[in-house]
Amino acid sequence: MADKTETKVLLVTGAGRGMGVDIARAALAAGYAVIATGRDPKKVAEAVGESDDLLTVELDVTDPASVQGAVAAAVDRFGRIDVLVNNAGNFYAGFFEEITPEDFRAQVETNLFGPLNVTRAVLPVMRVQRSGLVVAISSTAGLVGQEFCTAYAASKFAVEGWIESLTPEVAPFGIRTMLVEPGFFRTELLTPESTSYAEPAIDDYAERTEQTVTAWTGMNGLQGGDPAKLAVALVQLIGSGEPPLRWAAGADAVGALEQKAESLLRQADAHRELSSSLSHDDAS
Repeated sequence: MADKTETKVLLVTGAGRGMGVDIARAALAAGYAVIATGRDPKKVAEAVGESDDLLTVELDVTDPASVQGAVAAAVDRFGRIDVLVNNAGNFYAGFFEEITPEDFRAQVETNLFGPLNVTRAVLPVMRVQRSGLVVAISSTAGLVGQEFCTAYAASKFAVEGWIESLTPEVAPFGIRTMLVEPGFFRTELLTPESTSYAEPAIDDYAERTEQTVTAWTGMNGLQGGDPAKLAVALVQLIGSGEPPLRWAAGADAVGALEQKAESLLRQADAHRELSSSLSHDDAS
């Protein structure tokens, strides 16, 4: 069993399936004590496997009371939390006009307010320690918007802004942050358990909806990225002592970030003279 004074402790959400399982396994293999959480702790335990350094706990990221209970159980077992990996999430896909307001809110509730709830519960533990790392699994959709992803991109763009702003707030306490931007990985994101498609309701979108759903359904299980390799690389960066603020995971993610940066530079330059002419005439 882990020594409370020496072993680093990692808590990961959404560890019942998908990338969360890979992250929990990679952390255990690297010598971390792991709190693997999910809505069904039995399913989490079956997915991750047995280890003396593993604690499986029920945690619903949308339920603050559940979050507080899981964090308390983690501290009671291991005495500390060194790394939080906000991994739990889902995907409401569809054109904006066809996504119901309720589903749009549900998307933001899970993908934004979920990590907020968990981080809010963990930060007091890290502040007492004067150390810690908060990781948020974002997406290239958090930097580059695309059709059929309005709700998902909105939730991930919000995560980006939250983490960037949180970073200087917690830095004085020895707490760091890290955004992970995966491209297309062979996870379970496009499975029916994780993806909900908006009901077609507007004829103008019908053909594009059918084409997109068909393409994405066909892509499921064929994505180029290996989530197990991502998990190992992530744990390596977490333990490096200098985790990056933002990590592009996958060659496609690197390309997406480069294209976004180039696009922003072009947009800044396109109307530079007009943009720079808006000061008061008496400004020095």
